[in-house]
Amino acid sequence: MNAPIDSVPFALPYMGLEEEEAVLRVIRSHWLTTGGEALAFEREFAAFLERKQEEAPVAGESPGALHALAVNSATSGLHLAFEACGVVPGDVVLTSPYTFTSTAEVARYLGAEVAFVDVAPGSYLMDPEALERTIQRLQRGEPAYEAPSDYGGRKKGDRFGPRGRPAVIAPVHVAGLPCDMKKILTIAQTYGLKTVEDAAHSFPARLPDGRWAGTVADAGVFSFYATKTITTGEGGMVVTRNSNIAERVSVMRSHGIDRAVWNRYTDRRASWRYAVVEAGFKYNLPDLLAAIGRVQLSRAERLLEMRRSIAQSYDQAFGSDPRFFIPPSSPGDARHLYPLRLSGTWGKEQRDRFIELLQDRNIGVSVHFIPLHTMPYYQKKYDLRPEDFPQALDQFERTISLPIWPGMEKGHVDRVIDAVRSVAESLNRGAQG
Repeated sequence: MNAPIDSVPFALPYMGLEEEEAVLRVIRSHWLTTGGEALAFEREFAAFLERKQEEAPVAGESPGALHALAVNSATSGLHLAFEACGVVPGDVVLTSPYTFTSTAEVARYLGAEVAFVDVAPGSYLMDPEALERTIQRLQRGEPAYEAPSDYGGRKKGDRFGPRGRPAVIAPVHVAGLPCDMKKILTIAQTYGLKTVEDAAHSFPARLPDGRWAGTVADAGVFSFYATKTITTGEGGMVVTRNSNIAERVSVMRSHGIDRAVWNRYTDRRASWRYAVVEAGFKYNLPDLLAAIGRVQLSRAERLLEMRRSIAQSYDQAFGSDPRFFIPPSSPGDARHLYPLRLSGTWGKEQRDRFIELLQDRNIGVSVHFIPLHTMPYYQKKYDLRPEDFPQALDQFERTISLPIWPGMEKGHVDRVIDAVRSVAESLNRGAQG
């Protein structure tokens, strides 16, 4: 669980004897794939969110029961959620370019088009005003995008990009900080759209009204990838209060079979008969991984405290330094990542050099995210250029994700802080002469 002080990796999972014992329990049971552990993980995950939800009830609301459905990745969870929301060819899914490719690629699995919506100025999160303008253009039958300035043969205001019927909004909660779901849900209701929260970064994050990120839209999808706030190695969870969406996800994650069949080999009373009612997928989470998830879930609040403590140290170190912008945060922030942004005249070239020098000092860093509209596939598909989403581009070109993982000792944190300051001084001296 610990790492040498002289080398700080970007991320390490927080694992202990309890996780080892959970895996051994499953191995000794002789049932390794989806079974009792996965079902228990689903119940416990839903119970965690429901129990904590009671601490901050929303006046005037009577929400339905929360369904939690375990899947083998957040990518598969997003695919299932979009499918359950009725996304079909000719539809348009609206999401941010400031995300990992999963959020957009699953729309393409279903034959739908993707319309990107820029992030708000100084933010990593979808701009609700830009979202509404894009929806309005699509509903008028116009292309989704409007050129922000004159460049590359385009004139400011030129329209281009995908056309189609807007169907689903997929806001992305980046680095543990939730989007403005109040505004986004209001927009969705106004225009009759479904909403699926990409909550891969946001367990357990709260919205300003006290509700959990990932639980307020038609569906939310969490990730348990190796670097996430709790992990199963690979895995995810689809959460919804819509019983029709829950039933559809349940059927489609297991080959389109009409009932649970995991126990047909272990329960002598279970029928061997089943019916395939749809062309589904194999997206189930095996018990080996679910057992780890159950232990991690029991640690979730303690792991969050560790992340917040590290982020607080970084905030104190860099918050008054004019060379940096610390990441925006909120009291309910899950602090999954710590994206530090360079200020002033520093841009992509200096950011890239900054990363190289930190790596030379054995500090593991990353960048979240490389905007999707700069990727070759989406550039070619929709005739996109980096300047089309200027806010996302600016955030990307200045951002460095610093190590932040439970188990980091004070020596690790201090070493990262010292290295960042040293590199900044080095770059300053180079710029001066």
